[in-house]
Amino acid sequence: MNAMRPEKTETTETETVDTNLAAVTEVEAGIRDFVRNDIAYLRRPASTAPDAPPLDPSAEATVNNVNSLIQRVAGTSLAEIENLISELESLRDLLHAEGQRVQREISGYAQLSQAAMKSTRMIADNVAQWKRAADGLRNS
Repeated sequence: MNAMRPEKTETTETETVDTNLAAVTEVEAGIRDFVRNDIAYLRRPASTAPDAPPLDPSAEATVNNVNSLIQRVAGTSLAEIENLISELESLRDLLHAEGQRVQREISGYAQLSQAAMKSTRMIADNVAQWKRAADGLRNS
């Protein structure tokens, strides 16, 4: 007995993914709107609306707690970002220094190579002169 399974097509999987993405996007938009509407009055400074009623103590406590939380999270993130920036700057300086060192060494090797070439030419010329002198002595 063979049990046949229906084959899934690419369009079915794509439609499922698109449906899931649309649902996620819709939920995120709903949450975003809810948070904006719920906290919008808390973001307004009290000094901008002199005739507005003062916030009740629980709302003020909530605002203070949220501000404290944001400062702690942002402070940690900022510290990490500043740490990364300083590490990257030190790496940049290190790479710059190493680049200059490699450039100096290459220049030194180039000068050494030119000196070796000149020495080799001088030796080859002297050997050629000695060979001619030896051939001249043999022929005489």
